[in-house]
Amino acid sequence: MILMPKKDWQWKFNHTHQVLSVMLGDEYEFVTPYKSKLLIPDALDDVEFNVEHASFYIDLVDKLSKSLPFTDAAIVQIALNATATRFLLKPQMPKSWFFKTSGECVYSEVGKIFQLQTESSTATVLAVEVGLQATQVLVLSSECILNSTKCLQQFDTIKVMHDRLRPIKIKRQVVAA
Repeated sequence: MILMPKKDWQWKFNHTHQVLSVMLGDEYEFVTPYKSKLLIPDALDDVEFNVEHASFYIDLVDKLSKSLPFTDAAIVQIALNATATRFLLKPQMPKSWFFKTSGECVYSEVGKIFQLQTESSTATVLAVEVGLQATQVLVLSSECILNSTKCLQQFDTIKVMHDRLRPIKIKRQVVAA
């Protein structure tokens, strides 16, 4: 079952876990992996899950449910983390040097899924915010090894130039009548 935003949803900084969370009414709290050093100053206080957040979340849920076979729970988890990333994380500078250049030209848009390739790994990522030259992505793979000392975990974010994004190859079965 997909959770849909309600007027009582609210972003909070969870002091027990030292991460951003969203209160989903009185009974549920969704805890993100984002610590205070990654957050904009306002995110350390209570922040309304406003109409812009809800619209972004709903659009992303719709796109994710159509793109890859995720469970409803996974879609909600990805969409809430992506919404937090888009609105409450500090801006980043591109760190494209970790990734190989793609040989294909891609059109980046929010909600689109890509792959990034390093010397030692390939990671599936979700476009969360798109600029003229770079895209902020959310890592969907369990990890992305950047080099011998750095590794991104699932739901970490990184900004990369568009020429690093690789399209996902979906195997389609063609049936002729």
